[in-house]
Amino acid sequence: MSADVFGLEELREEKRKSEPVELGDLLVSYLEQLNVEYVFGIPGGAIEPLYNALARSARRGGPRPVVARHETSAAFMADAYARNTGKLGVCCSTTGPGATNMITGVASSYENNTPLLVITPQTAQEKFGRKAMQESGDTGVNVVGMYQFCTRYNTLVSHVQQFEHKLITAIMTALSPPYGPVHLSIPADIFYSQVPHGPSYNISKIMRQPVLQDDYAIAELCKTLSTSKKTVFVLGVGAREAASQIVDVACLLDAPLLATPDGKSFISPYHPLFRGVIGFAGHQSAIDALNDPEVDTVVVAGASLGEFTSNAWDKSAILNSRLVHVEESESNLMRSPMAKLHVRGRISSIFERVIDNLASKPMKDSEIGKEGSQRKQQLEEAKIDGKGCENVMHFELDEPRKIFDDSIPIKPQWLMHQLTRIFPVNTRFLADTGNNLAWAIHYLNPFDRRVGQRRQVSRWNNPQHRYDNGRRTRNNALFQVCAEFCSMGWSPGSSIGTALANPGEPVVCIVGDASFLMFGNEITVALEECLPIIFLVMKDSCLGMVKHGQILNNSESIAHQLTPINYSRLAESLGVPGYQVSTPRDLQELNIDVMCTRKGPTLLEVIIDPNEVPPIATRIKGMN
Repeated sequence: MSADVFGLEELREEKRKSEPVELGDLLVSYLEQLNVEYVFGIPGGAIEPLYNALARSARRGGPRPVVARHETSAAFMADAYARNTGKLGVCCSTTGPGATNMITGVASSYENNTPLLVITPQTAQEKFGRKAMQESGDTGVNVVGMYQFCTRYNTLVSHVQQFEHKLITAIMTALSPPYGPVHLSIPADIFYSQVPHGPSYNISKIMRQPVLQDDYAIAELCKTLSTSKKTVFVLGVGAREAASQIVDVACLLDAPLLATPDGKSFISPYHPLFRGVIGFAGHQSAIDALNDPEVDTVVVAGASLGEFTSNAWDKSAILNSRLVHVEESESNLMRSPMAKLHVRGRISSIFERVIDNLASKPMKDSEIGKEGSQRKQQLEEAKIDGKGCENVMHFELDEPRKIFDDSIPIKPQWLMHQLTRIFPVNTRFLADTGNNLAWAIHYLNPFDRRVGQRRQVSRWNNPQHRYDNGRRTRNNALFQVCAEFCSMGWSPGSSIGTALANPGEPVVCIVGDASFLMFGNEITVALEECLPIIFLVMKDSCLGMVKHGQILNNSESIAHQLTPINYSRLAESLGVPGYQVSTPRDLQELNIDVMCTRKGPTLLEVIIDPNEVPPIATRIKGMN
């Protein structure tokens, strides 16, 4: 007879909870409550108690460590894991240089509002001020002082009795708007301490947040949309949960849809209403849609409206009195004081209310129009497959002919266009910072079968229909960038976090040769973790954006050259299959299916035409 019949297992569990545990085990127990699977970092003496706890956790199938090759990449891995799962990302380092190495990755998460728990240790408190090795307390290299500028919550745990409260505070802060990294600095003497019992709280219950809305502003938004002569919608990354609702509202109003560079993932680029990307490396058709003289309302949802997403603070297109800014993050609203309306609250809930309002008003066929019916037909056709989908693209490329130019050396435009045709439709593409970012934003348009809703019955036709709040969209982001902070070398680490968040599915890390030289050694983590990541190194043997920026800005041509390196052979020396791609035929002859299904990474060294000018005019505009 099972012991569970007598409740013995529950009694044992209660006993375990009441027994003293090491502080590291308490920390891991809370991560387990949040379904966190990985802790990214590099071990060291002072952080050893956490790794001891992770070893015990890994044996029972709980959170386990993933060892990065550099602490900055550990933060990038955690950031990508959080972005792809919606969970808390966790990274750690050892004292001193380990903690300072991680700051760039943490700062990137801060700028991109990614929930991250950052754990750094300190030397024992009794050693503070005595010049201990790697001392990083307030009497040494003050790590807590450094992290205050790139975290939402930042504290030193000076007493073991503080730990649980401060951990709960940190986690709640990271997972609450405006979201972002939080930092706990834990001295070694605290880390090696025991606490009287296991977790005191069920943090998943604490994390349930009420949906707060501005009823007046939502009513004004509904009124504005109902009376607007012509509306344009701009989807930012902060509206990813609301992508489905925004698309449905746009379809109902037959309104053009645009996306910011980091919001591009959450709408199909082949949607009949999509007019392209606004902002860095964006499309002229997007600017034209905004500058249409008939447009009297521009609804921007979930966008920071900084340089990267506002077309370098474009007053004629976005930042003017036509703007309606829908936001969950108050800080983003600070950049749109000129807007005629600010709507605060959870964006998905706001747009569900808008749909309810529009559904309550009967619409005649004549109001929907023949064009709307044609768009619905195009929608259905676009969902069939991704072949030949350039035929249903409704936005303009700067140089459309070059996506078909298969001359040598390889044109970056042609390369971007080919990637979506040779890789499976579920491939995640990450574009590092540099020229490759501009090429990818403009020319890389993964076919996304989610042109419409998962459920084909629209909510305004069926009051019982409920949205999934974009969770499917969030977890199927096929194109990812490092917006705002734009760290070079972020993609190798981020591709690992992305692959771990999407087990067994291919990830393509598009990275320039200069960025690969910064953090390309993380390819060995992909090898160790058996991840099907294709590292696509775009080789032009220079700092491409620096080179072309100098040309476009009439500056001196200096300091952008790189020593030519054979990256395919470098990969092979690390135990990773490497292929040099010099011609279009080389690319087409690769066995992509094998690469996408093998238990480990592959490197493609693609030699591109270094003289092709990337679409970076808005960046030059922002610098001047």
